[in-house]
Amino acid sequence: MRRDVRILLVGDAGVGKSTIVTSLIKESYVAHVQHVVPEVTIPPEVTPENVTTYIVDSGCLEQDRHHLETEIRKAHVICVVYAIDNPHTFDRIPTYWLPYFRQLGVNVPVILVGNKIDLRGGEVTNEALSEEVLPIMNEFKEVDTCVETSAKLLLNVPEVFYHAQKAVLHPVAPLYDSRDHVLKKECVAALRRIFKICDTNKDGVLDAAELNEFQRKCFDAPLQTQELEGIKETVREHMDNGLRDNELTEEGFLYLLTHFIQLGRQETTWSVLRKFGYGEDLKLTEDFLYPKFDVPHDCSVELSTLGVKFLTETFTAFDKDHDGALKQEELEDLFSTSPGNPWANQRFPDTTVTSDAGAVTLQGWLAQWSMTTLLNYKTTLEYLAYLGYLDTPRTSALQITRPRKAERRKGKSTRNTFLCYVCGAAGSGKTSLLRAFVGRKFTDEYEPTKRMNSVVNTVAIEGREINLVLQEFGSRYEAETLKSSRKTDLADVIVYVHDSSDTNSFSYISNLRQQYNLDHIPTLFVATKSDLDLALQRHEVQPDVYCRRLQLQVPVAVSVKTDQMADVFHQIGQIAIHPLGAIPGGAERALSTAARVRTVMTMGAVLGGLSVGLLLVYRTFGRPGAFGTGWAGQWATWLFSVGRRDL
Repeated sequence: MRRDVRILLVGDAGVGKSTIVTSLIKESYVAHVQHVVPEVTIPPEVTPENVTTYIVDSGCLEQDRHHLETEIRKAHVICVVYAIDNPHTFDRIPTYWLPYFRQLGVNVPVILVGNKIDLRGGEVTNEALSEEVLPIMNEFKEVDTCVETSAKLLLNVPEVFYHAQKAVLHPVAPLYDSRDHVLKKECVAALRRIFKICDTNKDGVLDAAELNEFQRKCFDAPLQTQELEGIKETVREHMDNGLRDNELTEEGFLYLLTHFIQLGRQETTWSVLRKFGYGEDLKLTEDFLYPKFDVPHDCSVELSTLGVKFLTETFTAFDKDHDGALKQEELEDLFSTSPGNPWANQRFPDTTVTSDAGAVTLQGWLAQWSMTTLLNYKTTLEYLAYLGYLDTPRTSALQITRPRKAERRKGKSTRNTFLCYVCGAAGSGKTSLLRAFVGRKFTDEYEPTKRMNSVVNTVAIEGREINLVLQEFGSRYEAETLKSSRKTDLADVIVYVHDSSDTNSFSYISNLRQQYNLDHIPTLFVATKSDLDLALQRHEVQPDVYCRRLQLQVPVAVSVKTDQMADVFHQIGQIAIHPLGAIPGGAERALSTAARVRTVMTMGAVLGGLSVGLLLVYRTFGRPGAFGTGWAGQWATWLFSVGRRDL
């Protein structure tokens, strides 16, 4: 919502524009005012809407035209003032002023202000005023309302500017069709989504507890029993299907928010819409969908306890048959408050754990979101908004982990979700391995991997469950991934897969290791198709010798076809949690590398300190030769020269 409002007063000569402004500021009538009152700024703390308000007066003489057109284009709302005692000034509104705004290309709310009500003879009812103004409002949709006032009697003067503010901050036009007296379809769609989010038990009605929670979220106050009964009575009087078993239906909800608009209380409807993230165009705002969330380099993002709790409650609410799994129709219902299933193009639900009937289990649901959060946390933030996570801030549903490199140096990871790259030659069995991980049956039909394939499942390690994400890329994208340090830095484990029955399969992964610098990533070798005859690999050494030279365990032999998996996924999980023992070259190499780095840094600091000291000596003794010609003097002379270069 904007934080300032610029109100412009226009109208024919003598209608009282300047007098209205002066009466507002002085809080008293001033008989003689200047032709155009200077711009007035009202600070936010003295306005009901807490916004800075600028009130701009204008003249209607020829010499005022340039200034008038400039201010019309700058205005957020225009008050067209006419004099009650001069009908000609009212007639000029539809024939001159409103067409003039359109001619300038200006489309802002317009408030009609009938001034000098004290000069009218006789009483005029609201119905009579509506009949007078209605033809103009029907022809010019920009006209928001009409206010009658008297600057002389200080009657309704503040109301003019209140309605002007409201027309800008809480516009009716996006919500309501004044001609047909119905909500616009965009507004209906937004409110239906809000109703569905607030219907936490998904029974199609809002009970007292749900209505109270809705009231608390939107207005920071619960409904009193008397207020709740008043709402139900209002709906009952005007709608046959507004209540069901004395609880508010979706149609009753829509009626209530329409009723507020018809009463001129559109700010209530806007408060609801904005609380649920909608902007002026009745679309969810970018700030709402993507709140600021900075993730340091080498850190990853996981679901927090609050995020897991919300997603678990969402799963339970949409599991209508209480079978512990979400069928396709239940998933469609769940994602009906969003643009659709975020994994529609990712072979979901084959990417996670499902029941025998293919429905997504709770374990699979949470694992899928854990994978999404790890790979693209912005998607998770976006869909938390769509699904109705309204806790502030929404980033409380996520948590940032410690840097991977820091955890590797420590030797044990405390994270919950890990990424494993699965690499190997075409036909080596990578896809079958991934399918086995999420419980899919083996198939002899071979289909080359043409795009990145990711699956996720939970693995029990040392008394806790971790989420393990396995990714394969296919030969087309594998090189592109492995040559990017930005991408390989994301991997917690790399699994090299070769077909133990294919003589050329191991050479492919050996060449990968030679071509790309991947030895900083914990590694496991897997030999697939162990049910077939073992082939001698066309390589300088056989796989077991190759692994021993790297101080890694020999390849794990598996057969997906015969379900002989050698607990390979548990082994990958162990490596993810305890990475040092799986670094090529051994844990000693990884630790010694870190030690060498620390030694170099320490020596650099020592040499830097010596350099400063020797510089002082040099200044004392004059030249390097002053240290002497012996070995100690030569060494000191060399140190001095190093220090001098550094300085």
